[in-house]
Amino acid sequence: MSKSVLCAVDINRPDDEKHILEEAYRLAKLDDARLDVITVVPDYGMSVVGSYFEADHTDKMKAAAHDHLIKVAESVVGAEANKDVRHIVSVGNAYEEILHTAKKAGTDLIVIGAHKPDFRDFLLGPNAARVVRHSTCSVYVVR
Repeated sequence: MSKSVLCAVDINRPDDEKHILEEAYRLAKLDDARLDVITVVPDYGMSVVGSYFEADHTDKMKAAAHDHLIKVAESVVGAEANKDVRHIVSVGNAYEEILHTAKKAGTDLIVIGAHKPDFRDFLLGPNAARVVRHSTCSVYVVR
């Protein structure tokens, strides 16, 4: 029985991610669990690339991502249910941030999508595979 479900979505692909969020919402409702929805934005501040952005770029990016995440979640679960959803925007590496958030939130189940892999995924492993491999809680992978 799950008390907390964490659904990881890429807000840059909202149409492709909706079915993942639908499944997470369905699973959360089955156990009357809290639904957390997370998206991860890249951290440009610590690299050479970061020097080309304004100092508050990350804050602006997080705020815009948070607004978009709320809209994506609302389009799937509805306005009323979305009030109870925790919308989380993290900055950094996707799989590391998903695992960190799951541990910090006491998540019982992570729901994540698996997309058609490209060549580099066979060498490095996609985020979904890394989350499955390193998670301390159950992971439900949606294709």
